[in-house]
Amino acid sequence: MADILKRTKALAVNPLKVSQPIGAALAFLGLRNALPMLHGSQGCTAFGKVFLVRHFREPIPLQTTAMDQVSTVMGADENVIEGLRTICEKSKPEIIGLPTTGLSETQGSDVRRLVREFRAAHPQFDHIAVVPVITPDYTGSLESGYALAVEAIIDALVKKSALAGRRHRQVNVLASSMLTPGDTESIKEWIEAFGLRPVLLPDIGDSLDGHLAEAETTPLTLGGTPKSEIESMGESIATLVIGRSLHRAADLLKARTGVPDFRFDHLLGLDACDAFTQMLATLSGQPVPAKIERHRAQLQDAMVDTHFMTGFTRVALALDPDMLLAFGEFLSGVGAEVIAAVAPARADALSDVHCAAVQIGDLEDLERLAQMAGAQLLVSNSHAAPIAARLGIPLLRAGFPQYDFVGGYARAWVGYRAARQTLFDLANLILGQHHDIPAYRSIYRSDSDIAQADAGLVRH
Repeated sequence: MADILKRTKALAVNPLKVSQPIGAALAFLGLRNALPMLHGSQGCTAFGKVFLVRHFREPIPLQTTAMDQVSTVMGADENVIEGLRTICEKSKPEIIGLPTTGLSETQGSDVRRLVREFRAAHPQFDHIAVVPVITPDYTGSLESGYALAVEAIIDALVKKSALAGRRHRQVNVLASSMLTPGDTESIKEWIEAFGLRPVLLPDIGDSLDGHLAEAETTPLTLGGTPKSEIESMGESIATLVIGRSLHRAADLLKARTGVPDFRFDHLLGLDACDAFTQMLATLSGQPVPAKIERHRAQLQDAMVDTHFMTGFTRVALALDPDMLLAFGEFLSGVGAEVIAAVAPARADALSDVHCAAVQIGDLEDLERLAQMAGAQLLVSNSHAAPIAARLGIPLLRAGFPQYDFVGGYARAWVGYRAARQTLFDLANLILGQHHDIPAYRSIYRSDSDIAQADAGLVRH
């Protein structure tokens, strides 16, 4: 059990945290023909949009209720209702996400009531789902905002059902915010290899994977989980939950549909992959495909090849809780030592991180702890690059955002092949820091003796 160390500073010096509204917006971006509208000022949305665009290198559909000084003081109810009406008329989405921000929450806005008022005033838009979610950015982080949005999506779109198991090959997958578009694609291929049909919620691998589209511009998401698929989740044979942050959403889905669920903290590393593979074999009634067996053997060989580099390596981590738990277990499993761990906010997963203590804090805390403990490697997002440069150690970029590294959003971390590649990357980063020990030189030999020896003119 890791000790959880509270914040000791009055402010964040070098922020690690990404806000809850951005996490909620990311979850809605994994739905088809969807559009998130943040209830707050224009700056709240614009700042978040910059991070999303720089990370995914794609146009990001994101709207705002554009609260100003007057509406903040006098009330912004009309901003929400008018914003919903305008989006429904002009963009015609299937789903509108409505996360709140710190400004609207401080004002005391009740978005659930405003959605009911919008329904009463504009019944012609009843076919468009509107999903309100409470995500003030002064608490939590990207991970918790994402999880709250997934829970709100289930609450709004999944109806009570007694049809569990009706679709004999369909399985639900609740995908954590730690999963990249590359991860979700790998998970779908993994499940389909057993003859099963996955329904991912959300599916950013279908919407934010970086594919060219025929349309030059679109106000809505391209790809993602369709609304009809979400409504059918009550007919699946099982739900696979990836990430401890989604346990509340999983509890709601199970209570509402009766579909049994199976929970995995992550899918990074040999043990985690084995557990997921065995569950798929059990659900499908089929043996493990030969190609997956081969991928497992390749990972085992990579573990042998890299253990001289990864063994006893001192690593410092600064990540959201789900990913912090995943990397802690993975690195410990290959012989590395997690000597410092920093998380932006509290979460249930932190107590199980493979480290003596987890600091709730920022990147200044990471730099201080890494320097004190003599870290040899950092794992964090792009904001940690200057820290790695100052400490003179390598950085493995993981998490959000990654703006100085092309393709970070597309990288897969889950599965046997991805774990193998992660081992190779870790080993190469460590080898890149290796310095040869200078040759032994006797204090009794002068520089001229050495120069003549090198030239083959050894004195006798």
